[in-house]
Amino acid sequence: MRFMEHLKPLSLFLLRLALGAIFIEHGYPKLFTNHNASVQSFAHMGLPGYFATIFGALEFFGGMLLIAGLLTRIVALLFSIEMAIDLVRVELPHVGVYAIAKYELPLVLCAAAFALATAGAGAISLDRITFEGGRSAPKRPKTAN
Repeated sequence: MRFMEHLKPLSLFLLRLALGAIFIEHGYPKLFTNHNASVQSFAHMGLPGYFATIFGALEFFGGMLLIAGLLTRIVALLFSIEMAIDLVRVELPHVGVYAIAKYELPLVLCAAAFALATAGAGAISLDRITFEGGRSAPKRPKTAN
């Protein structure tokens, strides 16, 4: 399965693309179309209303950053924290831990975002160009067995 190693940059890019699109889709209404409803919804869940603006901005603009592969580890870590808060404060108290089908989306988003936070953006990203200077990893010298 060594050939699968060559697919890591593509898999990280596809993961970033999917997560970014999902978060943009969820953040846009919080900021631009249903802002007042989002504020009331957050207050109804026991969270301060201004969290709707904070989470909306994180989801919308952070989703764009994820797709571009810029500041990926930071944004992905913030997404995983946001989804963990959603799971603990909103989903699990309402449905219980055994009703996984009711909270599977936030659970998968939390896990995927954490995976990106630990793995990084990959080779197909702006992070590689800006923060790694476009360099590839140093090659190890081959040793004789």
